Amino acid sequence: MTGLPDGPLLSWYGDDFTGSAAVLEVLAFGGLDSVLFLDVPTPAQLARFPDARAIGIAGVARSRTPEWMDAHLSRVFQALAALGAPLVHYKICSTLDSAPQMGSIGHAIDIALPVVGGDWVPVLVAAPPIGRYQAFGHLFAAAGHGVHRLDRHPVMSRHPVTPMHESDVALHLGRQTALRARALDLIDLHKDDGGEGALDEMMAAGVRLVTIDTISEADLAAAGRLIWQHRGDRLLIAGSQGVQYALLAHWRAIGALPTVSEPKGAGAVAQIAVVSGSVSATTAAQIAWAAENGFGLVGFDATSVRDPQAMARAVEDAVEAGMAVLSAGLSVLIHSARGPDDPSVAAFRSAVADSGLDASEANARVGAALGQILAQLLERAGLERVVVSGGDTSGHACLQLGVEALTALAPTIPGAALCTAHGKNGSTFQLALKGGQMGTPDYFGWIRAGGGHGNRKSAAGQSFKTGIMT
Repeated sequence: MTGLPDGPLLSWYGDDFTGSAAVLEVLAFGGLDSVLFLDVPTPAQLARFPDARAIGIAGVARSRTPEWMDAHLSRVFQALAALGAPLVHYKICSTLDSAPQMGSIGHAIDIALPVVGGDWVPVLVAAPPIGRYQAFGHLFAAAGHGVHRLDRHPVMSRHPVTPMHESDVALHLGRQTALRARALDLIDLHKDDGGEGALDEMMAAGVRLVTIDTISEADLAAAGRLIWQHRGDRLLIAGSQGVQYALLAHWRAIGALPTVSEPKGAGAVAQIAVVSGSVSATTAAQIAWAAENGFGLVGFDATSVRDPQAMARAVEDAVEAGMAVLSAGLSVLIHSARGPDDPSVAAFRSAVADSGLDASEANARVGAALGQILAQLLERAGLERVVVSGGDTSGHACLQLGVEALTALAPTIPGAALCTAHGKNGSTFQLALKGGQMGTPDYFGWIRAGGGHGNRKSAAGQSFKTGIMT
């Protein structure tokens, strides 16, 4: 790679597992050897991937409190800094999911900055390839056939944990950190100096967090240039996988990274298992599609969270029901809810309130239970391909699967690729992680068919074209 330094170029920590995997796929399918670990890697684990130019650690900070971050994130950022990459990325959701009391991006930056260093922190949340845009400081996101300002988004404005009521990224972050934040807008980005003057003025005025407007491929390349040329010895970045899109666009523009051919699918399998902890309307549509296309549905009683013995019984019941579905020759989809209006959502919240658990711990227990179910189905049925649906669910579920690392295998929609999961005992299986609001209605069928871009045939025999994150 002419023009790029040797060794690791970038390290990252994702505040949820699906987002962490989204970075992995952008880099890997963009031509950069990459690996994602599920915890701080040991030297022996790193040695298994000697060619990696980008190294990530998947996390669950998005569903955790500032107190949890204080106890856990310093160790992570110290490990990332020790890898020697000039860029350290705190990966956040492209819909800015966070609040002062839960998943606080600002608090995470406060922890990371003294460890990583740097004169400024680029904040690049937008990612046009997946329908995320920032214009004049405000974040917009696609949903269905439209694009919505974040505080009017049909999914994110009613998110069950961190509903988004502010679209101005700098104002949103300003409620989570004392660091000054300001937007570098589209006009400044495309001046003859490429935003250099605006950046200098902000830094002179004491601004540390610089949110960067991005609505097009040209904006991505311009943002990537600004970040790369002003990285210093080491730079902390906060943002979505738009950071990787931007860096790759700039590196290609300067001839430092060749264009790669489109990755292929992994081939179809007869059966898969899916667990879902998402309450998104998007996931509800995917569950409905699955029910009509070769999947048997099994409900998981999330109200059992209030009693460990009840939860153990609920796990056992779901496993047995799942095995019955698989024995009948179908794929299986085990879900805690079928959308935001499912009565099970209100029942779960009531159970959490009665139990005295906080929402973070309750969600962690449900995610872990779904992971336990999936681990047992993998072992008992001998499956080779599985899916976890739900950004927060993915992190807690994956910890139950004995996975050390992920490498990208085959694309689907951006942000939800099929990966190879590398187990602690040297075994591998195929795993897809899907955020709740991501994907086309036939996503689970697409994974069963092996992923891959372009036209694809669903289990119902209909032809679909590649969709974007919704």
